[in-house]
Amino acid sequence: MKKIGIIGPNTPVCSEDLYYFGIDLGREIATPDRIIICGGRGGFMEAVCKGVKQSSGTFPSQTIGILPEDTAEKANPYIDIAIPTGIGLARNLIIINTADIIIAAGGGAGTLSEIAFAWQKNKKVLCVTSFGGWAADLAGIDLDKRAMELLIPVSSIKEIKEWL
Repeated sequence: MKKIGIIGPNTPVCSEDLYYFGIDLGREIATPDRIIICGGRGGFMEAVCKGVKQSSGTFPSQTIGILPEDTAEKANPYIDIAIPTGIGLARNLIIINTADIIIAAGGGAGTLSEIAFAWQKNKKVLCVTSFGGWAADLAGIDLDKRAMELLIPVSSIKEIKEWL
C-alpha cells in the first residue's frame, strides 16, 4: 500500500483555485492501493480528501488525518481515520515519516517545515508550481548538499500521476 502525503495551506490561506485543484487531484490519485496522509484540517488537505472520497477508487480508511490537537473534532469531514496527537506542529514530522512520497501545493510556514522534514528524511516531494507558496518557490532546488533532486517540480495532475 503506497502512502501519499498531502501538504499545503489550511483554510484561511488556501485559494479557491487551489481548493478545486485539490478536489480534482484527489479524484485522480485515489486507487485501491493508495492511502492519503495529511494534517487532517481544511484547505488543500480537505480538498484532496474530498476528491478521494468522490472517486470510484475510494475505500473506507483511505484518508488519514494527523491532527495537531488532542481531540478529533477539528478533522475535516472527509477524513476516515483522525489521529489526534496533542503535539501541535510537531505532528508535521509524523506526516512526513508516514508518507512514502509527498505532494506539496502552495503553502506557508507549516508547509515549509514539512518540506524541510521531507528533505532531511530523503523523501521526494512533488512540488506543484502553479499556485505559488513554498511548494513553487522550492521546486527543483536542492536545499543543501546532503541530497539532490528531491523537490520535483510538477505543473499538472498528469505529471503527478506519472511520479506516483
